[in-house]
Amino acid sequence: MAKRVRVVRMSVEQPLWRALTAYRILTMLYAILLAVFGRDKYDRPWVAIAFLTVMALWTLATLPKVAGAVACTKRFLGADLALALIGILITPLADFQAQHVDGPTLPSIWTAGSVLAYAIKGGWRWAAFASSFVAVANLIERGEPSRDTLHNVLLVWVASIAIGYVVEVARASERTLARALEIEAATRERERLARDIHDSVLQVLAMVQRRGTAIGGEAAELGRMAGEQEVALRTLVSSGLVPPTRVSEDASEGAVVRTVETDDEAGAPAETDLRALLAPHAGSRVSFAEPGAPVLLAPAAAAELAAATGAALDNVRVHAGEGAQAWILVEDWPDEVIVTVRDDGPGIPEGRLAQAEGEGRLGVALSIRGRLRDLGGTAELISVPGQGTEVELKVPKMSRGKAGSVR
Repeated sequence: MAKRVRVVRMSVEQPLWRALTAYRILTMLYAILLAVFGRDKYDRPWVAIAFLTVMALWTLATLPKVAGAVACTKRFLGADLALALIGILITPLADFQAQHVDGPTLPSIWTAGSVLAYAIKGGWRWAAFASSFVAVANLIERGEPSRDTLHNVLLVWVASIAIGYVVEVARASERTLARALEIEAATRERERLARDIHDSVLQVLAMVQRRGTAIGGEAAELGRMAGEQEVALRTLVSSGLVPPTRVSEDASEGAVVRTVETDDEAGAPAETDLRALLAPHAGSRVSFAEPGAPVLLAPAAAAELAAATGAALDNVRVHAGEGAQAWILVEDWPDEVIVTVRDDGPGIPEGRLAQAEGEGRLGVALSIRGRLRDLGGTAELISVPGQGTEVELKVPKMSRGKAGSVR
C-alpha cells in the first residue's frame, strides 16, 4: 500500500523575507520620528504629514505581501517602488532647502526596503533595475548632487545587487540539494528492487541453470537460456535502470513541502519479534540459537534483517556445498541486535567478493550489506579458506533507516 510522507523544509530565503518585514516597520517608524523632530524645517508640513501617513498605512497594510516570494507579486513591487520614488521627488515641496542641504528625504531609508524586496524576489538583476530608479530619483531631488548623495546612491545600488546575488546563489544551492535528495531516494529504491530481484528471480534462474546442466538433454538448453537471462537481468540491475521515484514538491509561503510515496502496509504492528522471522530457517543442516525472550524490532527493520539472514543462508547453500552445516545465533543487546550466520564450508577465496561485484553478482553487496546500511547497521564478513565463513549482522534498536557504516 502506498504511503505518502510529507517532509516540510524551510526555504533558505524565508529568513530574508522576515528580516525585510522587520526592516520596513522599523524604517517606517524612523522616517516618522525624523519628521517629528525636524518639523520646524518644513515649509509645507502638510505635504510631509500626508505622505508619511500614506506610507505608514501602506507599510502596515502590505505586511503579508513581504511574508514570502509567492505573495510578493510584481504588481506590489511596482506600487511599492513608485511610492518610494514619489516620496523622494516631493521632498523639495515640503522642504524648500532640501536641494541645497544634505538631509534625509521624506521616506529616508525606508526606500531601501523597496529595493531589497526586488533583490529577494528576483535576484541581482531586479535589484539593479529598482536601485537605478532610486538613484535617478535622488539625483533629480538634489538638483546638484553632493559627494554624500553620490556615496549614498552608490551604496544602495551595490548593496542591493550583492543581496540579490546572494539570494540567487542560495536558490541554486537549494535546487542542487533537492536534486541530490532525489538521486539518493532513487538510488535507495534501485538497491531495494535489486535486493528483491536477487532474492527471488536471480536465485531461481541460477537454480534452473544448474539443474538443467546437470540433467542434460532439453533441460540443458533450458538451463542455458536461464543462464543468459540471469546475466541480462544482473546487467540491468547493475546499470540502475529502474522506474523513477515518486517525488513531488510544492512551495508555499517560503516553505518547501516534499512528498515521497513509499510502499508500506497500513496498520503494521509497532514491533516484531525477530525470532518468529528467523525460526523457519532452522532445519537439519541449520541450527538456530535464540534468546529466551522476544527480540523486538521495528517491523521494517526486522523484515530487512531477516531477509539479509536469508541471503546469507542462500550463499551457504550455493557456495558451501550440499553437506555444509550452518548456525544462526541471535543476540539481543540493550542498544542493538546481532545476528551471526556461520558455516563450515570451504570459505571464500581472497578477492572473490570484489570480483563478484565486478561481474554484477551483487548478493553480498545488496542483499546483505545494502539492507544493513539502510537500517543504520553494519555487516561484517569473515572468511578463511578451509575454515568456513561467518557473517555478523548488527542493527541498532532505534533504527530509522539512516545510512550507517558498512565494513
